[in-house]
Amino acid sequence: MATLNNKVKAFIVQGLATYMTPSEVAQAVKEEFDIVVTRQQVSFYDPSKAAGLTLSKKWADLFKQFRDDFNNDIQAIPIANKAYRMTMLNRMTIDAEKSKNKPLAASLLEQAAKEMGEVFTNKQKLDHQSSDKSMTPVVNNFNGDAQAASQAYQDIMGGK
Repeated sequence: MATLNNKVKAFIVQGLATYMTPSEVAQAVKEEFDIVVTRQQVSFYDPSKAAGLTLSKKWADLFKQFRDDFNNDIQAIPIANKAYRMTMLNRMTIDAEKSKNKPLAASLLEQAAKEMGEVFTNKQKLDHQSSDKSMTPVVNNFNGDAQAASQAYQDIMGGK
């Protein structure tokens, strides 16, 4: 098992806190520091897992700080930004067109149109009116007045 300095340990904690798998972190450590670590060794730095239950307070606090920062700053992830996604789609479309891959280019153009039209959002626009406005719903707001609501119900139902 490789002996790790604080810089490598902090790198591992940050990777795990940002939802990288132990395998991904081990590979990143090899690429960044040219140190071979096992998945099991990496797992010791994740206080949310059984292997990391004995992790020192210093590293557990750092993990929590990285996790909180990561979860609270979604805009720090480039793909969460619409302008970044459109720029990336634009580059891919240009590359697809250069390579004469028309089906891919068409697919990317469709994706860009959907992105601009907010197809992948939870926004829904509901229109409850007929085209000639003759069937526009009446909105009654009784603001907690049970008697007014009861009277309106009786009027609608033709009751007493």
